[in-house]
Amino acid sequence: MSQSVIDIEAYLHTHEQLKQAIEGLSENELKWKAAPEQWSVTEVLSHLADHNIVVSFRIRELLSGSAAQLPAFKQDPWVSSVRANESSADDILDVFRALLVFNGQLFRRLTGEDWSKSGVNFKGETVTLEQAVQAFINHVQTHLRQIERIKQALPQNEPGK
Repeated sequence: MSQSVIDIEAYLHTHEQLKQAIEGLSENELKWKAAPEQWSVTEVLSHLADHNIVVSFRIRELLSGSAAQLPAFKQDPWVSSVRANESSADDILDVFRALLVFNGQLFRRLTGEDWSKSGVNFKGETVTLEQAVQAFINHVQTHLRQIERIKQALPQNEPGK
């Protein structure tokens, strides 16, 4: 059983939080952008799936004791180059959830020593596995607030929205 102070259930719950955040939004509302350079809700979700992929890799690098610097990624080019706004929010959330479940199974097998393993991030800072996972949970919370801001800015001129 895992000996982490990370709340694995809070980690897994991020999927449900995202599903609740987009509940009732139409396809047009999910893809609406306040400005060309700003993200839609769908693009936020795509970014979080990308981030989950990168964090999943970082987790494995930390656990393996790799001396390689933990990778960063360029979020805006990733979102635009994959045409994220043409994706389905449900499909994106399926990928996000699959990674959560897979990592959650791993987390339950880890020891306290595993959670203390560390590496160097792209900023040159030493981070433990525990810190990396908590940062992911916090990152999702930041984007949940972003989704709420997007929803508040949605045009309200059509009935039933």
